[in-house]
Amino acid sequence: MTLLTLETRSLTLHRYPSTTDPNLQAWDAADEYLLRELTAEQLQTFAAQGPILILNDSFGALACGLADYQPVVVSDSFLSQEATRRNWQSNELNEQHLHLQDVLAPLPAVPALVILKVPKTLAMLEDQLLRLRDVMTPQTRLIAAGKAKEIHTSTLNLFEQIIGKTTTSLAWKKARLIYSQLEDKPAVTNPYPNVWQLENSDYQIANHANVFSRASLDIGARFMLQHLPRQKCGLMVDLGCGNGVLGLMALEYNPDAELLFLDESFMAIASSRLNVENNRPQDLARCHFRTGHALTGIDSNSVDVILCNPPFHQLQAITDEIAWQMFKDAKRCLKRGGELWVVGNRHLNYHIKLKRLFGGAECIASNSKFVILRTINR
Repeated sequence: MTLLTLETRSLTLHRYPSTTDPNLQAWDAADEYLLRELTAEQLQTFAAQGPILILNDSFGALACGLADYQPVVVSDSFLSQEATRRNWQSNELNEQHLHLQDVLAPLPAVPALVILKVPKTLAMLEDQLLRLRDVMTPQTRLIAAGKAKEIHTSTLNLFEQIIGKTTTSLAWKKARLIYSQLEDKPAVTNPYPNVWQLENSDYQIANHANVFSRASLDIGARFMLQHLPRQKCGLMVDLGCGNGVLGLMALEYNPDAELLFLDESFMAIASSRLNVENNRPQDLARCHFRTGHALTGIDSNSVDVILCNPPFHQLQAITDEIAWQMFKDAKRCLKRGGELWVVGNRHLNYHIKLKRLFGGAECIASNSKFVILRTINR
């Protein structure tokens, strides 16, 4: 729990999922800088002129801080949306004033104000600026923010190329603001989702902008593909599926199984669905696609096989807490005799966690960087 004190109210904010790390809080200096930048009088004027958009709010600090102006909160993250809902409720804000939408939904037309937290990758920034350009007018005010050390020349160049004249503020608490004004520029085609060919196959893999390893097969997935389980029945889950390449090949290797593609990213789920539709349309009927946190909402004792390439970060924070939650959920959701297959960097020592939960794990394969572990729910 952290307390963010603003001119008009104080907010009690929580991360979601909750963390045991006392150094991680639910807002940062960029959030605070943005909220300090705009006066109540300015915000009232903007709200009267058109929608106020907030993009990439991490845990709802911006949404809660601007709750009086009914912002439209746009995110690619289920976790961020859930954090925003919970913080909105815990601060007893009017729930009718909260408008959440995923990053692939059409943006409201003619926004008066756009507030954007600079995302982790240039690809995501490019995609979002191109989507914004389609709905902005020269009267729209665009203010972005991020850590000063993460705002590079390449970042500012994207604003200049896609939106128009761009300036920056002085740094404050190691955060910086970016101001960009829409100018008349030639239309630019959005290059996302981009498509590349999967190695040693005819599959064409589509990746939306915010999906990990969007231009080629990542080395952990490449190793896992060489050792996927075969001829399994029942329900298989590609947990933290990303573009769904593991689940896609599992469909081929396990013709009698159903596949659930599960990720907290809306773009990941959209990419997974595209990849099944484009490469194995005959198997679409035995596929399910879902955004969520780990296996929350999945019935206990209902899953036969889980494939997992766990993340070891949330936003910019390095943490193994999401992987730990995935493993605990797997213990709950697997049937007796069900299998959890995990690929991870050797130094993460996932075998220790699996031993605590399941009593042990078998090493299926390893190389200098990765290990593939299998554990059975006994």
